[in-house]
Amino acid sequence: MIYIIGAAAIFILDYFIKGNADKKRKIGEEQEVLGGKVILTKYHNKGAALNFLAKRPGILTLIHTGLWGFLAGIFAVLFGKKENPGLLAGLALILGGGASNLFDRIKRGHVIDYVSFGVKWKKFRNIVFNVSDFFIFLGAALAVIFGRRK
Repeated sequence: MIYIIGAAAIFILDYFIKGNADKKRKIGEEQEVLGGKVILTKYHNKGAALNFLAKRPGILTLIHTGLWGFLAGIFAVLFGKKENPGLLAGLALILGGGASNLFDRIKRGHVIDYVSFGVKWKKFRNIVFNVSDFFIFLGAALAVIFGRRK
């Protein structure tokens, strides 16, 4: 049950942060925090990572929905067995973050991203994330690490 609560908490947390960013920030407006190491901004990402398939939003939404459903199915099967808590935790993080981004994609037609990092490498500095993205990355790492265990 803790996995489902965690996934829901990720969804709710990011939902409120995205709503706040959407209301209070203008597109492209930047605010540096933590000595410029973190940059708060607002970006409407119509594609996946790095605007992949931005010009094909219908296809992207179908892919996103299908992947989310596939992972939810795996989670449901494993949840019943309760054999690999690390893998379950990873999948829960992916599902919570994925649900938040999928909700945005369906409701708004884009995903609201709002944080980037003030690093010297300009290509990385220009990538804008949201909290759900970080949970998806963490969940994917956990799924890889614990998915190898029997």
